[in-house]
Amino acid sequence: MRMRLLPKPLFFTIALAAAAGLAQNTQGPLQPAPGTTPQQPPPTIVVPVIDVRTPVTVQDSSGEIVLSLSQRDFHIFDNGVEQAIKSFDVAGEPISAALIFETSSKIAPYLPEFQKTGILFTQDVLGTSGEAAVLGYNDTVDHLQGFTEDHDQIEKIIKHLQASTSGTRLYDALSQAVGMLRNQPISRRRVIIVLSDGNDSSSEEPLNQVLREAQVANITIYTVGLSPMAASLRGEPKSGEPPSATPPGIEAQPPIPGTAAGTDETPYQYGNVDLLGLPIWAVKNTVKLIRQRPLEVAAAASGGLYQPAMRDRSIEQAIDEIGAELNGQYILTYHPSGQDIYGYHEIKVKIDVPDLKIRTRPGYYLQKPGS
Repeated sequence: MRMRLLPKPLFFTIALAAAAGLAQNTQGPLQPAPGTTPQQPPPTIVVPVIDVRTPVTVQDSSGEIVLSLSQRDFHIFDNGVEQAIKSFDVAGEPISAALIFETSSKIAPYLPEFQKTGILFTQDVLGTSGEAAVLGYNDTVDHLQGFTEDHDQIEKIIKHLQASTSGTRLYDALSQAVGMLRNQPISRRRVIIVLSDGNDSSSEEPLNQVLREAQVANITIYTVGLSPMAASLRGEPKSGEPPSATPPGIEAQPPIPGTAAGTDETPYQYGNVDLLGLPIWAVKNTVKLIRQRPLEVAAAASGGLYQPAMRDRSIEQAIDEIGAELNGQYILTYHPSGQDIYGYHEIKVKIDVPDLKIRTRPGYYLQKPGS
């Protein structure tokens, strides 16, 4: 048999490999030298890379949606640091909407109005590429329809809504809607639309935690408040008093930020309480109780819109306005830089065009893993 001679460098490499293998088989794993300790690999530091998406609604002095702006007109700030806008779009992303209906026995007179809203949601809000899930809540939270793009099915579910028990688990319904939307693709705009009288009698989830989760998941909450007068006729009269300066049951906490009534510093003012500052205060200070004006607070915390339903068909008008806004929003995306990543981040948006009104979410909370 003829033997092929290998070039010396290759032969030397194979010999070393064979010797290393023999040493491993006969001697076992290498041991540290006496008097030394084995070196541990350096710890791995994982820093999340997040993109913050901020829907921005711009209106003129008459309340009409403004659609003529470009990216260069906008400036966005995260904790006071101006950010580079990574992407800019005008209502181009498809919508994933969680539709929440109060189905307690207290709202039975509203059912005929609820049942007529299906086509408004599918045509005015979702558009051709949108999807929706439908939830009802009373003593329980009922998942009536998972996310679907079948608009006929969505309309059918809403047409057959029925009233149930008298309990109200509004915060739990919001929490479950946030959980459902969190699993939808990040390429979609995530929206919750709530039709409710705002009462909560038995939820397990605190509202401030729900707002944190909604902020982190880039979810905008729109709320339609049912008439207080109609609510009182159902045996749940409201006092009509303005909310107190601090949430009930809360002591020794930082004061709620606010400005005097009638100023232009915030569009979310009720009496002497800043409805925009309240959710920020609650989220920052981990306050568990936000019982006053939860529908207004949820909308303010997420950059959405609260609309009271005061007359017949006003529910339909409110949904029309929500649809118009969603189809006329600017979507700004940026990667936060210039500050610590964890904790509460305040968002400010400014535009170079004067005499326009801006509404966006006030911020978001990012919790450190394990905390």
